[in-house]
Amino acid sequence: MTVPLRRSPVLPSPVFVAVLAVAGVGGALAWTAEDVTSVAARLGVFVLVLAGWIASVCLHEFGHAYTAFRAGDREVELRGYLTLNPLKYTHPLLSIVLPVMFIAIGGIGLPGGAVYLRTGQFSASTQRRIALAGPFANAVVAVILLIVIRMFGTDGTHQAFWYGLSFLAFLQIMATILNLIPVPGLDGYAALEPSLSPATRASLNQFKGYGILVLVALLFVPAVNSAFFGAIYTLFGLSGVPEFFAGNGNYLMRFWL
Repeated sequence: MTVPLRRSPVLPSPVFVAVLAVAGVGGALAWTAEDVTSVAARLGVFVLVLAGWIASVCLHEFGHAYTAFRAGDREVELRGYLTLNPLKYTHPLLSIVLPVMFIAIGGIGLPGGAVYLRTGQFSASTQRRIALAGPFANAVVAVILLIVIRMFGTDGTHQAFWYGLSFLAFLQIMATILNLIPVPGLDGYAALEPSLSPATRASLNQFKGYGILVLVALLFVPAVNSAFFGAIYTLFGLSGVPEFFAGNGNYLMRFWL
């Protein structure tokens, strides 16, 4: 008797593949640009960074969902969270639109809104793993990008491309750090939440919808902004990739400035 093979629950959607293709087009424009300040270079970096960021948000949310799936939550498959489709996430505005806007306006890798998961059914340790899986995905993307840039991108050729990729890696580091801050609504708080008393959780949960907004407001305070960005650049520099690569990528992406 032949047993039919079950389709893998993890199958990248055409939408995610399209996002990667758009990032590839942007990367090709930046790669082939003869002048790092040309329109083609800046447009290429803009497309590469924004599409690359959307792809990384998908990986972040997938990290949460897949960890929950492995722990026994089968609803994530039914909701389409394992397809890496950004349109399937609970808060497309918080997960995609607002983060893209803040990258374009202020170069800030804003954490997105999380997928809807019923984590209360799991043990405290499993809840922590689910919460931290998203930032872990950002950290992995950052490490991979920085290794590639360090190995192939410092010879002075195709500078626009490498600058754009460096800024994308910079945003991954920023997203990792921001998400780990224990502010209600962010993954750092979700990892801490199982250790809190029911009364404390009830008090803090009412602020989940405002945590990101408070964080963003603080980042526009000059002193906080300077200290925070300085710390991210320092972490970026530990990779051996020159810090100005990320700064130049930020400048090229915001071509209207």
